[in-house]
Amino acid sequence: MNYLIGVDFGGSSSKATLLGEDGRVYATASREYPTYYPQNGWAEQDIDDSYDAMVANIRSLLSQSGIHPRDVAALALDAATHTAVLVGEDGRPVRRAIYWTDSRASEQAAWLKREMGDELIEECYNGVSSLWTLPQLMWLREHEPDTLKKARRLMAVKDYVRWRLTGDYATDSIEAMGFMLLDARSNTWSGRLCALAGIDPDMMPPIVEPTARMSPLTRQAQADTGLTDSTAVIAGATDTVMEVYASGAVSVGQATVKLATAGRICPITDHPVVDPRLVTYRHVVSGLWYPGTATKACATCNRWYRDTFGGNYEEMSAAAATVSRGSEGLFFHPYLQGEITPYLDDRLRASFTGAAGYHTKAHFNRAVLEGVAYSMKDCFEVLKELRIAPTEAAAIGGGAKSPLWRQILADMLNIPLTTVENVDSSLGSAMLAGVAARVFGSHADAVRKCVRVTGVTRPDPEGVAFYDGRFPLYKQIQSVLAPIYHQL
Repeated sequence: MNYLIGVDFGGSSSKATLLGEDGRVYATASREYPTYYPQNGWAEQDIDDSYDAMVANIRSLLSQSGIHPRDVAALALDAATHTAVLVGEDGRPVRRAIYWTDSRASEQAAWLKREMGDELIEECYNGVSSLWTLPQLMWLREHEPDTLKKARRLMAVKDYVRWRLTGDYATDSIEAMGFMLLDARSNTWSGRLCALAGIDPDMMPPIVEPTARMSPLTRQAQADTGLTDSTAVIAGATDTVMEVYASGAVSVGQATVKLATAGRICPITDHPVVDPRLVTYRHVVSGLWYPGTATKACATCNRWYRDTFGGNYEEMSAAAATVSRGSEGLFFHPYLQGEITPYLDDRLRASFTGAAGYHTKAHFNRAVLEGVAYSMKDCFEVLKELRIAPTEAAAIGGGAKSPLWRQILADMLNIPLTTVENVDSSLGSAMLAGVAARVFGSHADAVRKCVRVTGVTRPDPEGVAFYDGRFPLYKQIQSVLAPIYHQL
């Protein structure tokens, strides 16, 4: 049997999936690594930690399954966009990578939005905020000019890890859009935007398709991972598109609702939908796109709440389920790191509103889940306005494992949410590797063999009516508090 490996690099850990040509998952492995927060609003990662985590995970897959390394036909990687790795002459990163949730470049993003907002949307198909690489590089140019002087190459996270595996310097056509240095109309690097960032366009990698076959594993990479040079290394793509892919959303009209670090609603279209409130990317299926909304802090809110106030997710969810809809008047706005859709405002902050003496921890537990879902509804209204709102979607991401959160979200959006057996982005990367290596005949063949629907969460009419009635109050609280957040 031929086997395939997909590896994902997330905000706090890397996960790897071993997939068989029969569509079954034979093993998974996960390894954590730190994200550093040297100042308020900053987030950084040492990307060599990602490489080490991948090595440990691949060796774990081989050990768990007992397969021969030569039976691994192909390997593909994915990671979050917008996180640039600057590499020096010696081939080493010149500093920790600025992670995409970092908001230090808010002033640079505000300047770009004010001076070039319409031009950037036209050229890049996306509105500017501090999560994009362009304003991050502008921040470095102003505050760490020596860093840019030392840099010779700019890579995305998965591209740096793959470069260590093969020696190939390249990025894929989906990842390339995440730097905000690409002219999306021509799919070429923009000299003007690179100049704004303070870098030479020659630093940017060649652009290939996600299914491109790269060079064989180097001897060092073989020694590190336990794989052989018979394993094809595939270019790969971004984590969100791989989750979309793993959910089976490969046709126009399908969609995903993601409850992960960020919250996203991504309908599949046959054209780019250009609007500053959306984040628009190409799909791995040629000719398709996945324009989507983005709530910056989604499952992040649940994790922050757990880590700050104690408990575990199962206990928190069970307690929240004992509380009636609306948390008895308690609202949560999930702007821990500012917000993307629909406000594009890094200075928004999270808040609990309406707390009273009768509220218990269970009320706060539920308010967090509802607050994120209200924010997703805020996003959904934008899709409705643009006439691309889905009528059903696959629920993906770690938060989608919670039946309570799925039900709240189904009621908020008033659409059924399907769940599938495995929807991790590392599975999507393994599927992509299988198509590229011709283990699967097509993307549709990969979906048919690998994607298994396990259930459907349907909206409760009473819940739909309740949240529709409370949503205007959620919006009103946001509008009243926004000027105050700006003074904090």
